[in-house]
Amino acid sequence: MCKMHEYFRNCVMRGKSLISLVVRNLFFTVLQPGLVVGLFPYLIIGKNYRLSDFQLFHYVGLSLFLIGLGVLFYCIIKFIFDGFGTISPLDSSKRLVVSGLYNYSRNPMYIGVILALIGETIFFDSFNLLCYTSFVFLGFNLFVIFIEEPRLKRDFRMDYKNYLKSVRRWL
Repeated sequence: MCKMHEYFRNCVMRGKSLISLVVRNLFFTVLQPGLVVGLFPYLIIGKNYRLSDFQLFHYVGLSLFLIGLGVLFYCIIKFIFDGFGTISPLDSSKRLVVSGLYNYSRNPMYIGVILALIGETIFFDSFNLLCYTSFVFLGFNLFVIFIEEPRLKRDFRMDYKNYLKSVRRWL
């Protein structure tokens, strides 16, 4: 049975529709990484920023930003199809997601957000964004260590403990 067919069957069995799951993920994407990567950097940079001619650092920054967004959206899709949940701890996955990028890092979604922020920092050549990105990474690290990992240990027990042994927190 193909993965998509299995997913739909499981959704029906759990009383959830694909549309509901996608809408909830869109909501949480705008609410969480959307604010962190979009609104807050905009407020830090301000609307008075004037882009001069594109230089090499602009291309590097834009590339990192797009790679970060790609990683983020990949992880969101994994949460929908493999985890049957959303990216939010308020509406978390029903199954532990351990495949794809999750084979290399337990937190690729956070890495994607940080890559996008580093890209913005380089693109706008902004020390203030660098400070903000450092603060966000520190916040992610504290959140993962003190809130997310204990919750995942509770929710997924031995599966998560085995996963902890085989995959690093960051890279």
